[in-house]
Amino acid sequence: MAAAVAAVKAAANNSTDGSIVCYAPTMITTNGIWQGDNPLDYSLPLFILQLTMVVVTTRILVIILKPFRQPRVISEIVGIFPLRSVMVLETMANVGLLYFLFLVGLEMDISVIRRMGKRAIVIAIAGMILPFLIGAAFSFLLHKREQPMNQGTFILFLGVALSVTAFPVLARVLAELKLVNTELGRIALSSALVNDMCAWALLALAIALAENDTTSLASLYVVLSSAAFVLICIFIVRPAVCWIIRRTPEGESFSDFYICLILTGVMISGFITDAIGTHSVFGAFVFGLVIPNGPLGATLIEKLEDFVSGLLLPLFFAISGLRTNVSSIQGPGTWGILLLVIFLACVGKIAGTVIVCLFYQMPFDEGFTLGLLMNTKGLVELIVLNVGRDQKVLDDEAFAIMVIVAVVMTGIITPIVTTVYKPARRFIPYKRRSIQRSMPDAELRVLVCVHTPRNVPTMINLLEASHPTKRSPLCIYVLHLVELSGRASAMLIVHNTRKSGRPALNRTQAQSDHIINAFENYEQHAGCVSVQPLTAISPYSTMHEDICNLAEDKRVAFLIIPFHKQQTVDGGMEAMNPAFRTMNQNVLANAPCSVGILVDRGLNGSNRLAANQVSHHVVVLFFGGPDDREALSYAWRMSEHPGISLAVMRFVPGDGAGGAERTSASTAASATTATDAEGNNSRILSVETDLGWEKQLDDELINDFRMKNANDESILYTEKLVNNGEETVAAIRSMDNVHDLFIVGRGQGMISPLTAGLTDWSECPELGAIGDLLASSDFAATASVLVMQQYVGDQDQGPAEDVDTLQTPNSPDEQNAQFNNADQINSRSTPPRPQDGFNP
Repeated sequence: MAAAVAAVKAAANNSTDGSIVCYAPTMITTNGIWQGDNPLDYSLPLFILQLTMVVVTTRILVIILKPFRQPRVISEIVGIFPLRSVMVLETMANVGLLYFLFLVGLEMDISVIRRMGKRAIVIAIAGMILPFLIGAAFSFLLHKREQPMNQGTFILFLGVALSVTAFPVLARVLAELKLVNTELGRIALSSALVNDMCAWALLALAIALAENDTTSLASLYVVLSSAAFVLICIFIVRPAVCWIIRRTPEGESFSDFYICLILTGVMISGFITDAIGTHSVFGAFVFGLVIPNGPLGATLIEKLEDFVSGLLLPLFFAISGLRTNVSSIQGPGTWGILLLVIFLACVGKIAGTVIVCLFYQMPFDEGFTLGLLMNTKGLVELIVLNVGRDQKVLDDEAFAIMVIVAVVMTGIITPIVTTVYKPARRFIPYKRRSIQRSMPDAELRVLVCVHTPRNVPTMINLLEASHPTKRSPLCIYVLHLVELSGRASAMLIVHNTRKSGRPALNRTQAQSDHIINAFENYEQHAGCVSVQPLTAISPYSTMHEDICNLAEDKRVAFLIIPFHKQQTVDGGMEAMNPAFRTMNQNVLANAPCSVGILVDRGLNGSNRLAANQVSHHVVVLFFGGPDDREALSYAWRMSEHPGISLAVMRFVPGDGAGGAERTSASTAASATTATDAEGNNSRILSVETDLGWEKQLDDELINDFRMKNANDESILYTEKLVNNGEETVAAIRSMDNVHDLFIVGRGQGMISPLTAGLTDWSECPELGAIGDLLASSDFAATASVLVMQQYVGDQDQGPAEDVDTLQTPNSPDEQNAQFNNADQINSRSTPPRPQDGFNP
């Protein structure tokens, strides 16, 4: 206790503001509740509890505010509650802030500005000038004469706080709105990057000028020291980091010593800039900025991001919330000033941005949207405000007003942009949206989706079996699907040929390289094939939008996606990721072309065979309907390959199955004589007509196929009479086990007595009754399965009209309900089928 008493006396003697801080080393950890100690009286248990409550509260708020399309930063700022001890919490918050700003600098790619040209720079500066002037004007209303800080410094802090755009928050907003890959998104990110750089420079200047004694040269020394620190980072630190990168062999991970050295460098940089009079975060930001983009940066981000962003950063937002004393804003006049500041600052940034956009001949709505996006606030503004409060530039009232301005302006951006900006997708009408309707002497465009390199061999063998020729070459778009994680932005990456010797940045990049190399190798060795590799990085919940949009943009006729299960060593099927299934269901519901789900059980081994060695036994199970016609059309194309033998088995209803059809016909005949106020007679007639029309289309295709392939010994056509689902299953199980690939239709909207009862036990309804049977673990076959869904959109209806009915099932229950109901599935890609929902 003697040390504590001495500390109290020393604090009392040295105190200038009358407050006394008492510190006792024994008060860090508790002896336990069984010895009568209250854990909340000790700093470590209290800090752990505070940290847990901050993280839990912000996560709950993220869930609550998500339907209102609020960025996560809003949840973190709003997650405010009183805490008993702030000192330890504030220290940890600043450590988290230090490393977060290091990550921000690390992820910033200054070359983006160079690529976008001067337009991004002009937009950024124009968007800063008006809000800065508005902040300067309001500084005279908010600045109190009794405040010791001079008016110029107050203007600088307020102007920077209002004119800044938060680059990390904007990246999240653009990713959520799916605008990152648009021209608007690229301009917004580039302009925000310029804006951020200017804000940091102005903040450093503002801190340097936060000097009460105007005769002192301290401000000048701070500016010169900061400039010297930046030069040291550029000309000494950056070459040293490049040396570390060169010393690490390609493909190998960086040693723990180097990683530890760099992480220590972050703290040293923060200490230096704090010691010279600039804020510590400035040093961490510059240190991150000088580290080259590449494998080292990716490694550091991978090691730090989750811990810093998920655990430590919310503490800083919580501290900002604790400092915000809303009760200090007194009187209606002050609240009026608050609303006026919000309105004018927002309008000022929009006006400045729109003027420049019109000068560059951009549409007004894009300029207006860009101005809204540039109003995004967040971390940088809070840092400016906290530094201003620490430097006694802002009092409690001004700080509270500006924090509320930041929260409100960021909170309204996403909902307003979502409402106002409706980017008109330039749909190019094209008729060849299915294999059946594709011209036999034209290029066939295929979009192949891949999750991991494991999907690649069978995909390549399937494409090789698709028989690319000079008369009908294959144009293949290979899309590597990568889940969006961390603070990265959703994007679509178009790959050019990679330079040899360039190392992969991370595991995802290594997988992409493996996939790209495999398909490029296939392109080089196969004739009449062109390959364009791409990578889509987005959340699985919205990835189907990227897939469908790309298929539309590239005028694809056939889209292949992997099944969500993979084969195990013992021959069973295990799910890889539940999100894959949801994505597949969404693709089936929204695809602008025909879709094939590939159940991969290997197709002639794991290695691609040369073109003259391809040998596959393919079987088509034909029940009727558009999906089965698409399956037969694709198999027909494959059968032209000299190494393919094709067996087509058509299932025909026997006498026992025809009763239902005759009953339906007699019901229809008798119903037409009755008068039905609800128009059921016309509905039954249309059902009967549609059934007849579908059968006519089936017969035409089958007859054409048989006639043109009558003398082809590699093609076998058989018909099987069955009466019900049990006989159908028995017939399929009795087939020879020599086939490599089953091609079947999904049977969307088709009601057949031949598959009756099979859907009752379906594990994966999205595959249809037959596809689910063939893909099940208990089906004794080692053949791969391709389940086809034909695009049968209304030919009189333009593609632009289709897209408004995009549907996305949410919960698993909704998904199963959706895929058990043919009506819902076909609401986007097919016209209302008369027989859907008909109950004879």
